[in-house]
Amino acid sequence: MEMAVKLRGRLLLGSVLLVLVPLALFAVLIRQQTANRLRDQYTRRIETLADGIDRQVRSDARLLRDRLRALRARMADDHRLRIALAQDASEIPEVLLDYAPEAMTLLALDFLRVQDETGRILSSGHFRNEYGRVDAVLPARLSLASDEPVLVPARRPTGPFLTFAVLDSLRVGSRGFRLIGGLEIGAEKLASLAPDRELVVLLIHPGGLLAPEDRPVPPFLREIDSSALSPDLTAREDHLVRMIRLTAVPSRPEEPAPFDRAHLVIVHSLEPMRSIVRGLDLSLAVAWFLVAAGTLAVASRVSTRISRPLEDLAARTAAIDVDRLDVEFAADRRDEVGTLSRFLGEMTRRLRSSVVRLRDAERRATLGELARQVNHDLRNGITPLRNVVRHLASVADASPEEFSRVYGERRGTLDAGLDYLEELASHYRRLSSHPARRPCAAEVVVREVIAGRTLSDGGPVEVVTAPGLPEVAVDPVGLRRIVENLVANACESLESGRGRVRVILERAVLDGEDAVRLVVADDGAGMSSDVRERIFDPFYTTKESGTGLGLAIVRRLVSDFEGTVEVESEPGRGAMFTVTIPASVRRSSETPSGEPASVPADPPATERTPPEEEG
Repeated sequence: MEMAVKLRGRLLLGSVLLVLVPLALFAVLIRQQTANRLRDQYTRRIETLADGIDRQVRSDARLLRDRLRALRARMADDHRLRIALAQDASEIPEVLLDYAPEAMTLLALDFLRVQDETGRILSSGHFRNEYGRVDAVLPARLSLASDEPVLVPARRPTGPFLTFAVLDSLRVGSRGFRLIGGLEIGAEKLASLAPDRELVVLLIHPGGLLAPEDRPVPPFLREIDSSALSPDLTAREDHLVRMIRLTAVPSRPEEPAPFDRAHLVIVHSLEPMRSIVRGLDLSLAVAWFLVAAGTLAVASRVSTRISRPLEDLAARTAAIDVDRLDVEFAADRRDEVGTLSRFLGEMTRRLRSSVVRLRDAERRATLGELARQVNHDLRNGITPLRNVVRHLASVADASPEEFSRVYGERRGTLDAGLDYLEELASHYRRLSSHPARRPCAAEVVVREVIAGRTLSDGGPVEVVTAPGLPEVAVDPVGLRRIVENLVANACESLESGRGRVRVILERAVLDGEDAVRLVVADDGAGMSSDVRERIFDPFYTTKESGTGLGLAIVRRLVSDFEGTVEVESEPGRGAMFTVTIPASVRRSSETPSGEPASVPADPPATERTPPEEEG
């Protein structure tokens, strides 16, 4: 199940990485390219409009000059006007007062003045009552402007207005005259310069801001300083701004500078572009989510079709056990899942055949191991009996009169050995690995084992016991097997019988409770660390005739008695095995009432094997 879940998750993740991520990147790329192209289109549009407005301003300036030149030629051919201009009188002739209004209408001008050399206004077409006023500043400033049109503030009876003005001159006789003509630039003119409502053309001049009445003015332009504007295209607050610089006469005649700066500002709102981009974003997002939903649905369906057969295979495979190999993996699929099912079925059939062979081999191996254990235990039990029989035969041959006495002394060893063999036979008959445990005196078992040993078995054996040892909760036969194996190994480790074997019994504590510690130490050849790590493994031995079961039996029996076994050894310094077995509840040194019980006299704590037994 977990494998199928992981597979389904990986398929879904793979679909996201292979489809949705590239699609998202593609959508972002399309959105970016569209926005860039729209911005480029808006930029080209405003640049084109700015170039067109600049050309129109210069075209209007040329038109003004051409009209003033035509007016100058007409005035030169008008004799009545020339006579009126030639008079040096304080009163201006009527012909001059009416000339500028008529000429301004004829030439389609919005501003027209005729002034003499002193700046006295002789005729004014846009403001008739302006005649007689002296204004020498404006002609002087316009004469410095060369061919560039100049933005001039003017007045008419209905109010002030702005005009692009140029200067021309006329001489009549010895007197010189100035002709100033201009075309008005107002809200209607600015509105006509912008082809649609997305574009706004504004005029920022020394006197303030002039804007079309039907176009919204961006708030930031109402407070902006004209000196902060750049002739290059800039972006400000969701608007593209392009500026055209103009020359302007200061709004106050007393200003010392001849000219000031005015600006035609072209503003293009980016809101339509942003609206298009937002619509594109929405369309791409909807398309992406639709594709994502479809991709996930298809991926989920495909992953389910793949994962469900795998889940079934995993469930059937998990049911396989050594005792349950009847699981079938039949499948009629022709894909990889079917191939896997057939492979698992064939593997299960081979496994069933192998388990049959393995169980047969295990039975044979178990019988072999049991036979080796029986052989090992019987040899350990027969050895004391053989020694006693040999001793009795030697006494019968050498001193027949001593036979009864010696037989009486060794009869206990014979009975104990026969009882051990009988108990051993009962154990093997039951084939129980956990025999019943009962209180047992460890010292008695140790002395029975030592009593059957002779010097020819490997060397002298010394027994050291502490007084008042508690009984241990063991199976006596099992404890004897432990002592037999440890003492036998210790005696066999001595080289040519030289050295000694010591068996020590002492009180101990195991897991916070009373216990008895059995120590079997020898002065033999010792063991290396590699051998020490493997001595408790079944069938591992360093002896030519050994079975490798003795210490394995010791470890199993100690474990059955809930005890511990440890070994310490170094090459050339002998070995020491330490077995700790927990005590029973009732100790041998106490009666049920708690008083000390009478104990038969113990033999010396340390004794050598009797000399008669050593032979």
